[in-house]
Amino acid sequence: MLRQYKYILDILTWAGMTSCKPVDTLVFPSKVIVLSNNSFYDPTWFCQIMGDLQYLTFTRPDICFVVNRVCQFMLAPTYSHWTAVKRILYYLKGTKSYGFHITRGSSFALHGFIDADWAGSIDDRKSTGGYLIFFYQMSIS
Repeated sequence: MLRQYKYILDILTWAGMTSCKPVDTLVFPSKVIVLSNNSFYDPTWFCQIMGDLQYLTFTRPDICFVVNRVCQFMLAPTYSHWTAVKRILYYLKGTKSYGFHITRGSSFALHGFIDADWAGSIDDRKSTGGYLIFFYQMSIS
């Protein structure tokens, strides 16, 4: 089992959220983009936590999309973006034991899936796309 259990605990400790209530679901991505004039009080700290979350996505593909979406606002984070980050941390608290289960396989199968959505973002009408690459039965990208 490949997981970053201790790293998640370190992030929660550094963010001061070790006693937060865990949740089972992430925030819905379109709700992350709430336009607000309330700038976050410490953009540097916000960026450091987002960097930690980006590193965590190597073993946690379930948070990739939401972390990427919030990272788009690292230059000028607001309190609504911080609310989305806190929701990610609540989710990590409840799922800190998740990881990759690596098994012995007989074939070196590499599979890829891709999807695109033209002007599907309700926030800015931009097109979005994504891909998923599997090696054996494990998501690697």
